[in-house]
Amino acid sequence: MKVLLLNGSPNQNGCTYTALRIIADRLKENGVDSTLIQIGRKPIVGCLGCGACRKLGRCVYGDDGVNAARDELEASDGLIVGSAVHYASATGALTSFLDRLFFSRPNGCLRMKFGAAVVSCRRGGATATFDQLNKYFTISQMPVVSSCYWNMVHGFTPEDVLADKEGVRTMQVLADNMAYLVKMRAAYKEPLPDLPAPQVTNFVREDLLREREG
Repeated sequence: MKVLLLNGSPNQNGCTYTALRIIADRLKENGVDSTLIQIGRKPIVGCLGCGACRKLGRCVYGDDGVNAARDELEASDGLIVGSAVHYASATGALTSFLDRLFFSRPNGCLRMKFGAAVVSCRRGGATATFDQLNKYFTISQMPVVSSCYWNMVHGFTPEDVLADKEGVRTMQVLADNMAYLVKMRAAYKEPLPDLPAPQVTNFVREDLLREREG
């Protein structure tokens, strides 16, 4: 059992990293392994919507860590994404990274893997960022793991984060819940239920569309 931790902050050893380290240590206490991937400060190309990944099975931009993270995620039971808050949203690099990571996934490969978001900010914008990140999970059939409060820590330095006792506890409870769920999933031997056939539609009624075309 393993959980992938993704640090979307440009500061590799900053506040977001500190929150993820608390989680990693707690996962280890629960007997669950974890792997941490740092996005860091390297440029991340945004998704172009070219669709090539549907044919290649991988993103065409293969040198910035997205494909490596994709392979790691497929081999993991859960994903925890951490981000600093930039203008009340996730970092630009992380957003580009996640857009390509999730868009290039094989259909259904993330189904019933557990997901959670962790947000670090000095003061405000955390809930908006938290909401943004959770949308990646809910569109991918990934159950969202919760804690005893929204998964956020506050501070300007790693020392501030460690002094945020409520935030530290929230990270610990999140790790405990993630560990419990991946263990429960591993123990459950029943196969996943079949999905209905895919249906791709838009919001234009066919009868109105025919009228316009006529």
